[in-house]
Amino acid sequence: MSVAGSELFELSKGVLDVASKKVSLIEDITRRTKMLAMNALIEAARAGDAGRGFAVVANEVSEISNQVNTITKELRSEIVARVDHLTTTGSALVREMHGKRLADLALNMIEIIDRNLYERSCDVRWWATDSAVVDCAADPSDDNRRHASQRLGVILESYTVYLDLWICDAKGEVIATGRPGRYAGTVGSRVGEEGWFRQAMSTRSGGEFTVGDVARNPRLDNRVVATYATAIRSGGEANGEPIGVLGIFFDWEPQAAAVVEGVRLEESERDRTRCLLLDARHRVIASSDGRGLLSETVALRRGDGGGMGHYIEPTGRTIGYALTPGYETYKGLGWYGVIVQEPDRHSGSGMGPGIG
Repeated sequence: MSVAGSELFELSKGVLDVASKKVSLIEDITRRTKMLAMNALIEAARAGDAGRGFAVVANEVSEISNQVNTITKELRSEIVARVDHLTTTGSALVREMHGKRLADLALNMIEIIDRNLYERSCDVRWWATDSAVVDCAADPSDDNRRHASQRLGVILESYTVYLDLWICDAKGEVIATGRPGRYAGTVGSRVGEEGWFRQAMSTRSGGEFTVGDVARNPRLDNRVVATYATAIRSGGEANGEPIGVLGIFFDWEPQAAAVVEGVRLEESERDRTRCLLLDARHRVIASSDGRGLLSETVALRRGDGGGMGHYIEPTGRTIGYALTPGYETYKGLGWYGVIVQEPDRHSGSGMGPGIG
């Protein structure tokens, strides 16, 4: 529970405690008054005619005591109802604020990913126009392949977030890579049936690119990658004829882990919170606890909040989510940032004993 929520419940409990004590004091005084009135009536009866006037006063005191007792009961009932309403309203407000905070954190996660992947989309479109890459695709001679491989290696030394960069000919054969020594056997392999290759060859201009699903690549030691690709075009021109494909392989796991593990949670929340990235099929592609990568699917219950919202499950678990908003020319892939938080079992939300 948040600090504000704890303070609210403490305040409500304090109101109940004070009211309980005051009502009990009034009831005690009322009982004593009624007892005095009863004793007065007894004495008045013993006094006969001389005590009649005193009896009238005693009856009046008894009647006043009855009225006070009735008011006290009404006060008790009204205070309980008002405090209960305060608690219910306050709890709903706290839950709403907390849910919005989780949704905001989820949005922040996916925005960081969007900005990162926007840069990847810029990289692949830029590098596909590099003269060494274009020359290799146009004429895959040994010299051109060697020069392209060296050029890709230089790029990889500066851009450490990539596992490898591949140049493929128009038929889908890998003809040069940036790390032929590390990933032996990649050159000469065929990727013509892979979705990212086919989609890249179908792009209409150099301003377009394609993204493959986050997946394990067996040619890259089975590492999890996000694959970006675009067509290499004749002459490096934006409207040139496709003569091959440049595929770049983003080292997904460590980059995504830094995002989901870096969410700014309160220390008391960390052990009961999962920060997730989901793809368009709601498959887990990153998780702060390291579980479910590429194997778990989250049944996300979306509302009408424009791709961002939160809800509470019957178990008390709170879910905050946000759909990718995209970044500049990067439209996003339909991915979600999701925060799943279990209820705080150590923070009592009960109001404690009521009045009476």
